Amino acid sequence: MLQLIGLLAISWLLIWIFEKQSLSVIGLKPTQDRLKYFTILFIVSALISASAFLLRMYFAKEEYVITKSFTIESILLETWYQFRTVLTEELICRGALLYILIKRFGQTKAIIITSIFFALLHWINAGVWGNLTQMAIVFTFTFAMGLLLAYSYSRTYSLLMPFAIHYGWNLTQNYIFPETAIGNHIFTLAAPPPTVTISYAAFFTMLLLPKISVLIAGYLILKRHVQVETP
Repeated sequence: MLQLIGLLAISWLLIWIFEKQSLSVIGLKPTQDRLKYFTILFIVSALISASAFLLRMYFAKEEYVITKSFTIESILLETWYQFRTVLTEELICRGALLYILIKRFGQTKAIIITSIFFALLHWINAGVWGNLTQMAIVFTFTFAMGLLLAYSYSRTYSLLMPFAIHYGWNLTQNYIFPETAIGNHIFTLAAPPPTVTISYAAFFTMLLLPKISVLIAGYLILKRHVQVETP
């Protein structure tokens, strides 16, 4: 909690120093319109994220069961952890930084710069530094996702929009289903998946379709939102 308070304080200070504006410009105040789009973007992102595991069940014959350590307390703790992690990344990678860059360089350049920063940050978070193949894969998706997240802020001037997309995706990938073997999850593999031979088309469908879908769906939803003028 102290970490988030500190980031909010730094964000306010940066916005005040560079633009003489208040923290309100990052749009954290919930309004009816913001809550409407927040809900839609969160649900769509979470469902598309979950579809990755449904595709695994279909193509790779993976089976999932509810984990034995599943409790209300574990839900609250892990949900808060994912909330804190995503909000931290949004405040660092977008928030004050994106707003200041938009004011100084325009939306397009600001979106690209912060998306590159977002992708580079995930090289460290994902622990892929030094593995060129993994670095390329991580950079490609996180850069593309960064473009969507930055666009969602520049379209609405509310950090709630990129947070909704980011949180829906991460909560599903990192907690509800076991994208990684570490950490707590609601579902877990029932047994080691059987060895299944699938076509390249099936493999890339399973790997790429959810990632491409969340980018397209998020963009189309945001296009329906009226462009908000720069505060």
